[in-house]
Amino acid sequence: MAKRVGIDKWLFIITVLLVLLGLVMVFSASAVMASQRYHSPYAFVLRQAAWALCGLVGMVLLMRVNYRRLNNPAFVFSLVAVTILLLLSAFLMHDSHHTHRWIRFGPLSFQPSEIAKPTLVLFLAWFLQDRVNQLGDWRRALLPAALPSLLFIALILKEPDLGTAMVCAAVTALMLYLAGAKARYLFLALLAASPVLYYMLFHVAWRRARLIAFLNPEKDPRGTGFHILQSLIAVGAGGIHGVGLMEGRQKLFYLPEPQTDFIFANLAEELGLIGTLLVLALFLALAWRGLRAALRSTDPFARFLAFGITATILIQAFFNISVVLALVPTKGIALPFISAGGTSLFVTLLSMGVLLNITRETD
Repeated sequence: MAKRVGIDKWLFIITVLLVLLGLVMVFSASAVMASQRYHSPYAFVLRQAAWALCGLVGMVLLMRVNYRRLNNPAFVFSLVAVTILLLLSAFLMHDSHHTHRWIRFGPLSFQPSEIAKPTLVLFLAWFLQDRVNQLGDWRRALLPAALPSLLFIALILKEPDLGTAMVCAAVTALMLYLAGAKARYLFLALLAASPVLYYMLFHVAWRRARLIAFLNPEKDPRGTGFHILQSLIAVGAGGIHGVGLMEGRQKLFYLPEPQTDFIFANLAEELGLIGTLLVLALFLALAWRGLRAALRSTDPFARFLAFGITATILIQAFFNISVVLALVPTKGIALPFISAGGTSLFVTLLSMGVLLNITRETD
């Protein structure tokens, strides 16, 4: 029988530390660029701080709302429907760099694909809680569980955003496997998706160029290999102790998007190996506390929800850091809590509020 306890204070502290570290690094990475573009070194960090404040307030509020209120089919399907409408609405907006990832209202904008990730986790947690012994029936259980994910992935790929689509696919596969789906079904799903992935990688010119650059960045150091090489230069320049906060050189119009996709490279340059290990330790601690909440929960809905939230954050962190270290091709996935990006930060903090509420109840 579960007992009432306080929230997981370690998880709360880890979250706040990651947010604060993110604000410091966003300012460090963006101050020079912001001065040139907006005539103020604080342009990016003030916007990020506003989203962080709203997200932390939302997190604290959700910490106090019983997670069981989310376990309602009317709410779950309404959220799925709203998310689909938002993903479709993005195609009605003017494109940005030939993509339709944003919905804009004057100076405000947000990415509906960021909302798709927690919506998917919530749907799967609701759907799977009573079907852990039925996933051998792929027609009546496995396929219905995967349908929202397939729809979300199709719309996100159309934006196009392969990285976020892959995060959704990975989270879906992990949650289905946790629920008891047989490995052979997941392998068959991967085989079925292989032609789509092949087309996306080898028949879309700019993705093919990224893949070739990943395999041999030195072949075109000023073109397609520029991102990877500058990222590795930044990481290598940091050494053990780093060159010092605000003292990084690669962010001075060499390192692309130093405040978003490649913020970990800027962190490695300025804070060195010690700083990168600190960040990795914080994410590993978050993984430990999140998975601990999932394993200790006696409620299947809470278990799946806690696992899904934790897995989503960790998968994104893995992809972002792997891109910076040239372990995988460039994906354009933010580093949770740390990269500049209001929608990502806000939605992640709301998800953490739900996770913290789940930690109130343990065995």
